[in-house]
Amino acid sequence: MIQPLTFPRFGAAAAFALTLLGGTAAHAAPLSNVTVAFLMPDQGSTRYEEHDHPGFVAEMTKLCPTCKVLYQNANGDASRQQQQFNSVISQGAKAIVLDPVDSTAAASLVKQAQAQGIKVIAYDRPIPSTPADYYVSFNNEEIGKAIAKSLVDHLKSTKVAASDVGILEINGSPTDAAAGLIKKGIHEGLADGGYATLAEYDTPEWLPSKAQQWASGQISRFQKKIVGVVAANDGTGGAAVAAFKAAGVDPVPPVTGNDATIAGLQLIISGDQYNTISKPSEIVAAAAADVAVALLSGETPKAETTLFDTPSKLFVPALVTAENLKAEIVDKMVNGKPIETAAVLCTDRYAEGCKKLGITP
Repeated sequence: MIQPLTFPRFGAAAAFALTLLGGTAAHAAPLSNVTVAFLMPDQGSTRYEEHDHPGFVAEMTKLCPTCKVLYQNANGDASRQQQQFNSVISQGAKAIVLDPVDSTAAASLVKQAQAQGIKVIAYDRPIPSTPADYYVSFNNEEIGKAIAKSLVDHLKSTKVAASDVGILEINGSPTDAAAGLIKKGIHEGLADGGYATLAEYDTPEWLPSKAQQWASGQISRFQKKIVGVVAANDGTGGAAVAAFKAAGVDPVPPVTGNDATIAGLQLIISGDQYNTISKPSEIVAAAAADVAVALLSGETPKAETTLFDTPSKLFVPALVTAENLKAEIVDKMVNGKPIETAAVLCTDRYAEGCKKLGITP
């Protein structure tokens, strides 16, 4: 059984999710002793362990105190995720929240579960070829468009000429359909900007080490022609920053990101990363828990759109740069707590940057 947990920062996020889902928390037939699985794709980002999983458990605890949550992380291995999927079915899971390692391969998992009457909620990453029972995520295409357009606008505002220069594009995993949506959005954001795309790369498993290796090669190839990098998340963005620093490039051209990780935010504070996307994943995790409980209670959760023939809820995140980092991350409250604290962000060599941005522990 789920033990009572205290996650004070998650409450407001959960309430926000429930409101947008039409308040389906007040289910007519409360569940009890039902098993729900929460299967995440990798540990390349810290978000799954630090935010998504505890956020999901916290909301399930509120909605169904006697329900059991099974949590597994596939660590980037699609075969392992299939084994985990089979395992939670054998343990009696009646609903599975699935963030797939491989969005194409996950289609067979959806069919397998639905054939047994098990509900599948696609989470964060869609499953394009087979409709799940529901899809909950942030709007990934808009994320890509926002980070790319923000970079273009910054280059124009700082009067960076577009002739004989260009931008590197570091995308996410080729097996991740959400990465494909982000990539599509990046292309849209760059389309009318006037800056050429020098080269682009789909990063296997979102691994920063792969992104850094590729970026290093492009820095050697294009050198001063690189005026910016659109990276699909903070891990790949941080990898690009590391590649420039290793090559002795100073200052580092503006680099984008996504996820508002502590490392990404600190790179913005230090001036090495230009932007990121704040998307408190507790919001989406809470929404996924509410959808699971609604489906298992025989209800139809409210959907605002349909994506890949699946009823969907897509949350809109916030773009963060140095100009609004304090307001969006430190000052913005979730259940009375900041998204991230100055005490965590402003350590050691980041203290001076925080001071310049008006952020004080």
